[in-house]
Amino acid sequence: MKAGFLDTYRSLDWLVVAAVSMLLVVGVLFIYSSGMTSEGEMVSGEYSRQVIWALTGLALLLGAAAVDPKRLPDYTLLLFLAVLAALVYTRLFGRVVNGARSWIGIGEVGLQPSEFMKLATVLFVARYLRDSRHGTGDLKRFVFSFGMVLLPMALILSQPDFGTALVFLPVYLFMAWIGGVQARYLVFLLATGAIMLAMVVLPLWNKNTGADISIFLRIFYERPYVYYSLGLSLASLSLAALGWRFFKKAYYYWIAYGSLILSAGLAGSLAGQALLKEYQVMRLMVFLDPTIDPLGSGWNILQSITAIGSGGFSGKGFLQGTQSHYRYLPQQSTDFIFSIVSEELGFVGGIAIFALYLFILVRLALSLRNLRDPFQACVVAGVFGMIFFHFMINVGMAMGIMPITGIPLLFMSYGGSSLWAVCLGLGLCLGIGARKYDS
Repeated sequence: MKAGFLDTYRSLDWLVVAAVSMLLVVGVLFIYSSGMTSEGEMVSGEYSRQVIWALTGLALLLGAAAVDPKRLPDYTLLLFLAVLAALVYTRLFGRVVNGARSWIGIGEVGLQPSEFMKLATVLFVARYLRDSRHGTGDLKRFVFSFGMVLLPMALILSQPDFGTALVFLPVYLFMAWIGGVQARYLVFLLATGAIMLAMVVLPLWNKNTGADISIFLRIFYERPYVYYSLGLSLASLSLAALGWRFFKKAYYYWIAYGSLILSAGLAGSLAGQALLKEYQVMRLMVFLDPTIDPLGSGWNILQSITAIGSGGFSGKGFLQGTQSHYRYLPQQSTDFIFSIVSEELGFVGGIAIFALYLFILVRLALSLRNLRDPFQACVVAGVFGMIFFHFMINVGMAMGIMPITGIPLLFMSYGGSSLWAVCLGLGLCLGIGARKYDS
């Protein structure tokens, strides 16, 4: 029996709505705190705008919950193309903020299309994974679905906005796993990405630290040896592929698989060295050792760790933080909002934030058990991946255990685009969960 409009709201997971509301309130309070100086003077009006974005975001969440998920697949292509066109326009004519041409708008009112692209991509890929379950080869499913993710990623990287582009990868991995893409293709992505990142960072690490790196590693990033390594890897891939083609022995397949991972990783690292800016690579490097650049890229992490550590168990008290009020924390209302919470509310406040995010993620994960529609399951998995990755990277960045990528803490960081996008996505998930027994 199909649930009516009021039945949907009665079945809504209001505990998740309550958890989100708490995070929104905490976010506004500490954005207010971030705008205050050590003399008690308010130098920023960000908190007043955040109140508006929080209220409208909550309204968007409840409005999205009313959308019939069975109708969603019909509009995914149109939505994907519309936001993709906005991304292209932004790349050509958008406003530059913090070194990235990622905003469009009039005056102080602006939107970041890349944030909405995450949700549009989730819906579009979810539809493809559902429609390709039967009659489509495993490799074709992987190539096509990942290609749908690569297109917006490439546009966002060209802005350049490395942090936002990075979010698409874990979102895809969660969706592909739930959508039935074979594990060996997902392992290929993870292993290739690990090799690529390592070989992009190592040259700068060697240059700045003078570390004695073994010749075995140097041949994979140092020119001209990296070209020889890539050539040998491609030769091994070709020979193993021929062996598999003619003899069908399993070891040929796995040699080809390993050679393909190495070849793709080395080729990607060469592209990364050419395309990524030095400050972007430096952000990855200071994650390993913030003291390498204590007055540059390492400053952010060192000040954030100091703020969190100074909060102790119960914190210094609301509006009593020193790192933020003396303006030591950069981007404190966005990237390092968790640092302010931990300084003023201490370990207790940090654990409370952890608990709220964990509760939302667990409720989303549990809702997957009752979903029979592959499209709906993939949408929930994609939104889960988005919230999980944002939380893990942002909080880890503030604690010094993740690299600085400029990824906001969803529901709490200052900004409207990321907040509206995640509220829309979570609203769709809650609507899906409320209708899980529709027939």
